[in-house]
Amino acid sequence: MNKTKIEWTGSTWNPVTGCDKVSQGCKICYAERMAKRLKAMGNPRYINGFKVTLHEDKIDEPRKWKKGRIIFVNSMSDLFHPDVPLKFIQRVFKTMNETPQHIYQVLTKRAERLAELSSELSWTPNIWMGVSVEDNNVLERVEHLKQTGAEIKFLSMEPLLGPVDDLNLDGIDWVIVGGESGHKARPMYSGWVHQIHIKCIVADVPFFFKQWGAWGADGKKRSKKANGRILNGRTYDEMPIT
Repeated sequence: MNKTKIEWTGSTWNPVTGCDKVSQGCKICYAERMAKRLKAMGNPRYINGFKVTLHEDKIDEPRKWKKGRIIFVNSMSDLFHPDVPLKFIQRVFKTMNETPQHIYQVLTKRAERLAELSSELSWTPNIWMGVSVEDNNVLERVEHLKQTGAEIKFLSMEPLLGPVDDLNLDGIDWVIVGGESGHKARPMYSGWVHQIHIKCIVADVPFFFKQWGAWGADGKKRSKKANGRILNGRTYDEMPIT
């Protein structure tokens, strides 16, 4: 029930649900759309819709999974949202610290709070920490990420909404790139993708190309499935070396 179709992970774990918008990357939020559907279906986890909600009973869930998994933490929220107390975050980290059979991928847009709280958290090697970067306007998130104690630091550049000319990959261990999907999706241009890919090659950083999304490499709009995830005639599924 926790398996996911997200290409760069295996399972999801949501001790927190709900969020709110902080930048252009949030405009067409898949999690918000999904939360509305789940609420309409009567799912008790989403009785508050997309309002930030803590799920105490989910904190220990990964302890039940004996076989190691790659787990995306809070695919339906942001662990570093200001409405999530530090003590709750520490309890989530404790579970991650004490289940070394799993790899945890934590992703936030609240990179400033992440940096502020980093020294209060225990960064075991199985916790990969990432920030979302959609364009040049939010590159400060990368610098905040670099201040943390995470051994693996990654960037999720999805949806990529503009060029990232000033991207500095020093200290970054992995980059994911993808276009936006959905009826109102904004285009991702191939030049932006190639620019990032070249930076990854130069810096020797693993590169994962997730999808073109609603707009293909040729600039035409189609279904996400039809556009696929081929870049330069191949797929890129590179992962960090641990």
